[in-house]
Amino acid sequence: MLASSSEGAAGTAAWLEGPGRARGSAQGPVTCGVSGYSRVFRGVFKKEKERMADSHRLLSDLLKPIADHIQEIQQYRERHRGSSLFNHLSAVSESIPALGWVAVNQKPAPYVKEMNDAATFYTNRVLKDYKETDRRHVEWVQSYLSVWTEMQAFIRQHHTTGVTWCRTGPVAPPPPLEGAPSAACPPPPPPPPGPPPVLHADGAQTQADGVGGQTSALFAQLNQGMDITKGLKHVAEGKKTHKNPELRSQGSPSHAPPAKASKPGSTPSMAPPKRPALLELDGKKWRVEHFEQRHDLLIEETELKQVVYIFDCNNSTIQVKGKINSIIVDNCKKLGLVFENAVGIVEIINSKSVQLQVLGNVPTISINKTEGCQVYLSKDSISCDIVSAKSSAMNILVPVGEDDFREFPVPEQFKTVWDGSRLVTEPTEIAG
Repeated sequence: MLASSSEGAAGTAAWLEGPGRARGSAQGPVTCGVSGYSRVFRGVFKKEKERMADSHRLLSDLLKPIADHIQEIQQYRERHRGSSLFNHLSAVSESIPALGWVAVNQKPAPYVKEMNDAATFYTNRVLKDYKETDRRHVEWVQSYLSVWTEMQAFIRQHHTTGVTWCRTGPVAPPPPLEGAPSAACPPPPPPPPGPPPVLHADGAQTQADGVGGQTSALFAQLNQGMDITKGLKHVAEGKKTHKNPELRSQGSPSHAPPAKASKPGSTPSMAPPKRPALLELDGKKWRVEHFEQRHDLLIEETELKQVVYIFDCNNSTIQVKGKINSIIVDNCKKLGLVFENAVGIVEIINSKSVQLQVLGNVPTISINKTEGCQVYLSKDSISCDIVSAKSSAMNILVPVGEDDFREFPVPEQFKTVWDGSRLVTEPTEIAG
């Protein structure tokens, strides 16, 4: 259980029964088309409350119910990529690991803020799409983001340096079996094995407890003084090795090394099944998903109102001809993308080692959460805006002459100073 003051325990209950519960219930109106998402969201907050009041069992066991609910939320988002509320689902999916703050050893509030920032990336899209058409979505964004801001305030007040677990508290009973889900919402498919990385418990504390117990037992024996000899047994004359040399020649009996106990959660897990590759036009969206080792992917019959969404494609090359509205590259590795014209934004997100070539014109290229991105511009697209965030190893190649390019790295390091009235930020380099 938590080794905190009564004020901290009261604050925990007050937050989970107040803002946490209220915001969890507020998911219903907007997510009416995906009601199961709201149900799981409320469920994970319920598990958070139960675990906060639990005992000192292994942290991984304590947090497993929370991890299972987080996985269910993230899998729900993956199964509904075609939903009109995909940005809503993404905001929840990207930020829900914040509930793992109880496993953060030092100052968990910044960790929750980082998850809140991840949600803001998608809620900004929601505001952009609905601020002029449907006020309910704006209210949903405000309500949802307040979950994490109020959680940060709660953590700073009651658990500034992390949760302290009581080692001498009672052992928690096993969690009760939950009732079967209602017929209106079919049970979700089993989540992939293993909890999210943010909820993995560190075994160092368990090992430290074992060593501490052995040390305490040793000092307890030493403190007995002369009484410690009372536990010795008398050895007969015939069994003393210094009086019977033949006993020394026999050697000590060999002992087989004890079998190592398997660690909890160390069972090898099965890899998730590979999803089938897909290239199709779904309404106004070209979906290019789950391709491996393909360098002949081509989209030809394009229209100005269509968008291209490329997801989970690795070591592949895609060419888009004609004029398209926008292109999104999400969760791809070693991907090559060649396109002619885009009237909107071309966005690279959550990817690694991406090469992008513009043959015609594009107004904006956005690079977010990406490691390694090469952008080849054409003469018509030199004036485009390039926006980057949380990315590294980005290079822009500008055409020089007919068939040559000159490479310019995008700054990753900045210096910020106060000029007396405002903050001034500029790129900087440190020679090493």
